[in-house]
Amino acid sequence: MDALFVTPDSSAKAYQDLAKTFSAIEPPTWSLLLAESCRAKGFEVGILDSDAERLSLPLAVKRIQDTKPRLVVMVLYGQNPNSGTTSMIGAIELANALKDAGVAAPICFVGSHTSALPKEVLAYPCVDIVLLNEGVYALHNLLRSNLKDDLPTIKGIGYKVSNGAAPGLILNAPEQVVPQSRMDIDLPGYAWDLLPYNKRPLDLYRAHFWHAEFNHDKRTPFAAIYTSLGCQFACNFCMINIVNRIDNDESTNASHSRGMRFWSPEWVAREMRKLADMGVKTLRISDEMFFLNRKYYLPILDDCIQSEYGFNMWTYSRIDTVRANVLEKFKQAGVNWLALGIEAGNQSVRQEVSKGTFQEVNIRDVCNTIRGSDINIISNYIFGFPEDNHDTMQETVNLALELNTEMANMYPCQALPGSPLYHTARENGWDLPSSFEGFAFLSYESAPMRTKYLSAAEVLKFRDEAWQTYFKNPAYLSLIEKKFGAIERRNIEQMSEIRLKRQLLGD
Repeated sequence: MDALFVTPDSSAKAYQDLAKTFSAIEPPTWSLLLAESCRAKGFEVGILDSDAERLSLPLAVKRIQDTKPRLVVMVLYGQNPNSGTTSMIGAIELANALKDAGVAAPICFVGSHTSALPKEVLAYPCVDIVLLNEGVYALHNLLRSNLKDDLPTIKGIGYKVSNGAAPGLILNAPEQVVPQSRMDIDLPGYAWDLLPYNKRPLDLYRAHFWHAEFNHDKRTPFAAIYTSLGCQFACNFCMINIVNRIDNDESTNASHSRGMRFWSPEWVAREMRKLADMGVKTLRISDEMFFLNRKYYLPILDDCIQSEYGFNMWTYSRIDTVRANVLEKFKQAGVNWLALGIEAGNQSVRQEVSKGTFQEVNIRDVCNTIRGSDINIISNYIFGFPEDNHDTMQETVNLALELNTEMANMYPCQALPGSPLYHTARENGWDLPSSFEGFAFLSYESAPMRTKYLSAAEVLKFRDEAWQTYFKNPAYLSLIEKKFGAIERRNIEQMSEIRLKRQLLGD
């Protein structure tokens, strides 16, 4: 085998007890894309998903040893923007175990955290090679090489050279990302057939709890796909676009490589047909901004309607890109959930983090319009922006309770590696987490940013209490029971009984 694409298991530390039942298990999107891309070039590839199979560390090592790949590729992305960083928890642990077991194949890391901090990742003794952005072309050229003497000639990678007692860290010249004109050609699809399963394809993967209408029986089989890559916006707290970087300047952050690339509607239709034929009903469209460019999303929606896939889908949208005149088509196509980045209840706080033209949009009106189309809303809120104080965070809670959407995600603000906020924090000497777990929103070691007025502990305490307030709110529970049923309400009540332990709060 030329390359084995590995998804390590970091779930227990990233999600605590929520990992057992309530957190999602997503198909490894980028492993699937990279595997199919390499396979199309004639390479023999495989996928090992330790997360989905919940493999113990010794068993994961044995499976990799048995496969005998020329190259082990740790693919570190996931269901949340911070997943490239939190996936490092399991990746470093597994890579160390592989070295201890005497696995000779070079170990390569790729993902958002690696793209943000390539030299820091490469400095780990267990890491031999890093890919400097999404890595498609660099990976092709790596697999054409002997993985030793040829490394200096391969663009878009970092590697080690012997330099006395300590190895030297080399970053080669950057490689391009796949251009728009070659998206269908060089990223030709998903290698769905390489995924593990129990009784039928994709049954080891489970949808987000709310996506399945808070019903555990509807969570599998589950899949997630992109129809586009990247985002054209540059929010201070977001690192999504860091995987598009095409330079090695240490000051580079995600805002310097914003932009979107799209697959053709025909490509998307082909992948959706594969999933429908495999029995998938619950499908996430993972695009950062699906509800943005009519040229691309309208043909996709039309195909969903005409082909009658029967998917229950969710997509993302900014508040200021929702278009009322197409919501009926979204619903008809099977989009039953829209995720909205509301972020903060205070307008000046939102403006500070560059969320765009919120002053021109009435959030309440947008939510009412979406509900009028019988589409459920996942509203996303962040606590602890630099300008936040107790009163502004309370405004966010009050807005969340007023909107009373079918789901609400509440995050403590993190200066995620690759984001503009991370570089600001470093430049100003602000405290940053000392561990990968510290960047995980729900982990024991979670260590969010402090604000100008509040400590990190105060932010985290406020966020956790706000989450409990929302999900135990009688008006919210009544909404869920009315829309989805009494069993679904009890499932939420059971979820809210799981209390996260926090090191910062003395647990």
